Amino acid sequence: MRRRQFITLLGGTVVWPVVTRAQQTDRSRRIGVLLNFTEGDPEVKERLAAFRQGLEKRGWLEGRNIHVDYRFTAVKTDRFPALAKELIALQPDVILAHSTASVAALQNETRTIPIVFVNVSDPIGLRFVSSLARPGGNLTGVLHLEASIVSKWLAMLKEIAPGITNVALLGNRRATSFDYFLQFAQAEMPSLTIKMATSDVETAADIERSIETLARVPNSGLVLPPDSTTIAHRDLIIALAARHNLPAVYPLRLFVAAGGLMSYGTDQNDMFRLAGSYVDRILRGDNPAELPVRAPTRFETVVNLKTAKALGLTVPPGLLVAADEVIE
Repeated sequence: MRRRQFITLLGGTVVWPVVTRAQQTDRSRRIGVLLNFTEGDPEVKERLAAFRQGLEKRGWLEGRNIHVDYRFTAVKTDRFPALAKELIALQPDVILAHSTASVAALQNETRTIPIVFVNVSDPIGLRFVSSLARPGGNLTGVLHLEASIVSKWLAMLKEIAPGITNVALLGNRRATSFDYFLQFAQAEMPSLTIKMATSDVETAADIERSIETLARVPNSGLVLPPDSTTIAHRDLIIALAARHNLPAVYPLRLFVAAGGLMSYGTDQNDMFRLAGSYVDRILRGDNPAELPVRAPTRFETVVNLKTAKALGLTVPPGLLVAADEVIE
């Protein structure tokens, strides 16, 4: 059972254009998918399976009435522009875009082909949509995280390591919604008696330098907002946190599965299933400009007991009870 739920935004929909079910199934429809993953990554296989489930539930079967073109960046943001051009040239009926960088690259190529996004946390600030209730263009999708989630991450750190007084927010300012989370974090600091530092990273060398600098300050911890750079270097970050005995909270389960301490964030498979429902609505004629950006419906807390023990931390009973998954 999921313990954190956000209320889905409500809004009207306008048919764009009116298309009957019979008209929709008389030819194969084309879907483009642009993903910030390596093709063989187990995470991407799970998420794409969930996306297909969302489509199949509504009658769309790959190889029968839909054709799907996949493009994978292998977590290299410089590949987005070229792959976006490739997908747009195929003239799909709709595109699934994973991550902020993916959406930005596609938006540079088209303002007409409908795009459904996932893993985007600040679509208004990024100027992808005019509002959550009424996006107003060719983009809509599933909101990844609200900025207020920072308070949850900080509270988890204080719960598992009460002595923490310094926290670094680690991420790539140019590749994600870093400032979106930073502004909220700075507002939360006084109430938690924590000093906030920022670590702007783009490369493995940046990450190593930033974490080693933080480790010199006693009673420190790490908070990672969602970011393609830190996802790409997650093994390095986890190893450095272990070496320097730094408690860290992550935005995605995949960090904890790889040996990170704990995470709190959206259920990624559920987000991809929801995205499938929006792709269905667009294929059936709904206008993305009128489809409200959906809030995520499922959140998950994951804790790694082995990592906690290695860091000399005792996981409080309340955190264990709240956990959706405990890795031992």
